Amino acid sequence: MVKNSPLNTAAAADAYVDDSVSFGSFNLDPRLLQSINQLGFINPTLVQSKAIPLALQDKRDIIAKATTGSGKTAAYAIPIIQSILQEEETGNGDEHQDEHKIRSIVLVPTRELSNQVTNFIEKLTLYCGKVVKVLNLSSNINENIQISLLSENPEIIVSTPSKLVKILEQVRSKINLKTVRSFCIDEVDLILSYGYDEDLNKLFEFLNFKNIQVFLMSATINDDINELKQKFCSRPAVLKLNEDAINQKKLIQFYVKTSEFDKFLLTYVIFKLQLIKGKTLVFVNNIDRGYRLKLFLEQFGIRSCILNSELPINSRLHIVEEFNKNVYNLLIATDETNDFTSEIDEEDDEEKEKEEEEQKNEEEKKEITGKDKKKKDKKNLKDGEYGVSRGVDFQNVACVLNFDLPTTSKAYIHRIGRTARAGKSGMALSFVVLQKEFGKHRPSSLATAKKDEKVLAKIIRQQEKIGFELKPYQFDMKQVEGFRYRNEDAFRAVTNVAIREARVKELKNELLTSDKLKRHFEENPADLYNLRHDKELHPSRVQMHLKRVPEYLLPESSRKEIKKIGFVPFTKNKVHKGGRRKKGNNKKNDPLKTFRNKKH
Repeated sequence: MVKNSPLNTAAAADAYVDDSVSFGSFNLDPRLLQSINQLGFINPTLVQSKAIPLALQDKRDIIAKATTGSGKTAAYAIPIIQSILQEEETGNGDEHQDEHKIRSIVLVPTRELSNQVTNFIEKLTLYCGKVVKVLNLSSNINENIQISLLSENPEIIVSTPSKLVKILEQVRSKINLKTVRSFCIDEVDLILSYGYDEDLNKLFEFLNFKNIQVFLMSATINDDINELKQKFCSRPAVLKLNEDAINQKKLIQFYVKTSEFDKFLLTYVIFKLQLIKGKTLVFVNNIDRGYRLKLFLEQFGIRSCILNSELPINSRLHIVEEFNKNVYNLLIATDETNDFTSEIDEEDDEEKEKEEEEQKNEEEKKEITGKDKKKKDKKNLKDGEYGVSRGVDFQNVACVLNFDLPTTSKAYIHRIGRTARAGKSGMALSFVVLQKEFGKHRPSSLATAKKDEKVLAKIIRQQEKIGFELKPYQFDMKQVEGFRYRNEDAFRAVTNVAIREARVKELKNELLTSDKLKRHFEENPADLYNLRHDKELHPSRVQMHLKRVPEYLLPESSRKEIKKIGFVPFTKNKVHKGGRRKKGNNKKNDPLKTFRNKKH
């Protein structure tokens, strides 16, 4: 079992825990064991109980296939740290034993995951921090400072492949990598899909993998990973844990076939009536789409925060951290990596050839204008190492809403992996635009929605292979129709100009809080509570009446009971106990006004 601890951020569910083994049986260093106990871990998970002995006792290369939340990070981090501590003990007679040496390199696909892995390793080295130092090369620090820190030879380096290769090329002659004894690639399938193949091949110039223990961690194992196994591993042990049965009971998947405009209507109804309980992660396919949805929901008083590649890394990390602390319940994330894999179907070959010919013709006719250059410059502003659909540790997500369906079935798997983690239950709901409805409402239209039905068919086939089922969900549109006029009113207020202004405003605010106020928040951590990322950006036209839902729009079951109070009189005359009304009032009578002549 796992203790309930505030530091236990990487704790796995009971379903993943191997009760037959304890961490004490691995003969770990007392300092490392103390850190593990501090984190609240007693029994290792299935992947940890298999990987740690193989790595430490048999010195095997580890290739592990395990789902998100099953403890993969600790499965490679614990053996790496233990090996460093063992080497420190055996080197007591060495004259240079006090000198730090680079012992291990950990590669991750994104900056966000790099920060998470570094924080976790720092917790594991809490009681041996002087012996084992960790450096995150993907952190938002000046490169000169990073090179200076690298020259101190930290035992463990965490980085993205491109950033590591870039820095190593600059300090090739100054850094000694002959002392590296372990090498890990976390989320291998995502690293390969991000196009880091060239960077991985360049590492052969700097590292001799014959004397290095290799860890390859992934949620899926395919042909590309098998190629890496042949390149990097000499004595591989492949661990394929059968965890599909565990997840199958916990994750429920639905899809809703709808029109482009009705996606906004259904989203409004879902969140305004609180049909989903708990935290929700909403995925959209581009940055403008995220801001349009945020501004639309603001019209109804529904608060949300944005996560995309344009925001500074410090802001992104803080947003994820606050989301995990339950500060926000609704996060709109832009998944710009949803098309990182290519799915080739024989049926689609002819269509793709036609599309390629049309694109070539358009390129020949089109000349590059100043506007096109500006668009290219904008693309360069985005962070190439940003990734939110995989690797980022979103905790306790009750529902993943695919507002925009991804373009591949593999991207779909990555998205829904953010919920039902570590044995907890979760739901995935996807909006699918019908082919006949595509393009009918231009302002709400998105190009990727054209192939939603084809992508859905691929997703259903792929999920059936691994034992999952996607069920259709039908909303009672008669009850939803009453909200339509309010939906139309709010959508009209969110113009393209309003989206552009909101995007600039958000970026300016985040840059300000990320850079100029960084030192202030370090000195005054209490002020962080006042820094919120879900503030209203306000479109040009604010309609306050939309924030309240009238009773008559609600279903009868959701309406409040109106108490019958009976007849209410207009007058409030007091009645005596005898039943007679009191004549006059308490004022003294004027005798002159009440005087009457008596007839004799």
